[in-house]
Amino acid sequence: MSKLSLYSQLARPFTLLPPLLGIVSGSICAFGSVHNPDPSRNVTLPVVLTVILGSLCASFMNAASNAINQIYDLEIDRLNKPTRPLVTGALSLREAWIFSWILYALALIPTWLVVPFPHNTLRAKLTAPLGEHVTFFIYLAGLLFTFIYSAPELGRTKVRGMLANLTIAIPRGVLLKVAGWAMVAHVSFTEPWYIGGVIGLFLVGAASTKDFADMEGDRAGGCRTLPILYGAQKAAWIISPFFIIPWLFVPLGAYLRDPRNPSHPILTGNPWILTAFGLVFTVWGAYTVWLILRDPKSLTETENHPSWRHMYLMMMGAQVAFALAYMF
Repeated sequence: MSKLSLYSQLARPFTLLPPLLGIVSGSICAFGSVHNPDPSRNVTLPVVLTVILGSLCASFMNAASNAINQIYDLEIDRLNKPTRPLVTGALSLREAWIFSWILYALALIPTWLVVPFPHNTLRAKLTAPLGEHVTFFIYLAGLLFTFIYSAPELGRTKVRGMLANLTIAIPRGVLLKVAGWAMVAHVSFTEPWYIGGVIGLFLVGAASTKDFADMEGDRAGGCRTLPILYGAQKAAWIISPFFIIPWLFVPLGAYLRDPRNPSHPILTGNPWILTAFGLVFTVWGAYTVWLILRDPKSLTETENHPSWRHMYLMMMGAQVAFALAYMF
């Protein structure tokens, strides 16, 4: 097997689409909102290039996160994922570390140029005031969350039950959407954090779906995931509300007045699309919960349980739905 193929396994490219889509969706939400700083609302080349750059950086960050997680989970993967390149010895730890830091550099350094309107030229972006470089600092926070989740020196929340879920939900849910928004508009409004909060709340529960099938290796590695702490059945009940409740906040946000500016609702996208989105996903979430609760033990027996596929599709679908609500 070629080195390129081995590094691809380390990066796990099939996981790179959700963060890329999340960034693009967040940017579209900002562009279509009342907070767009460009009064002309033109889709200009600087806006497009800024979003493309930020999206690529998000994919690099996710790939680096995947590699770091495999480095710290090497002993666990000997049981759970015996074919991974670090486990088989096809890649060394040194090679994995070098690969990870290259990806982190590619993910973080270019985001200094990810600055919204009116900073349209390269010079303007480079020399923009520190407060305009919000995306850079969000990505830096994402890097830190990677190590907080995986590294024992920084807490390794992966061994701390619900803290592990929060360490996934905050960067990959809340901050991801806010980062996308920050590429087009300022983040000092309620709206981007509300949207990020919806996605983050969903991920608090959804992040556990993969833990059921990994119980043997996680237990041997000292991880205290929800299925290990509470057993498959109780853990399934704990995560179930997070598949339903978050989507109820979408139509609510479309009609509740923004407490910081009552002249418009919290969510300024198309209220009809937002309402339909919230209701459809609530039903979809309830169906996914039914799949989970009808036989929680089956979650421990396969990595490709139907509930995991629905979780993944819901995550992708929610990004598309939010984007559509701000486009039309």
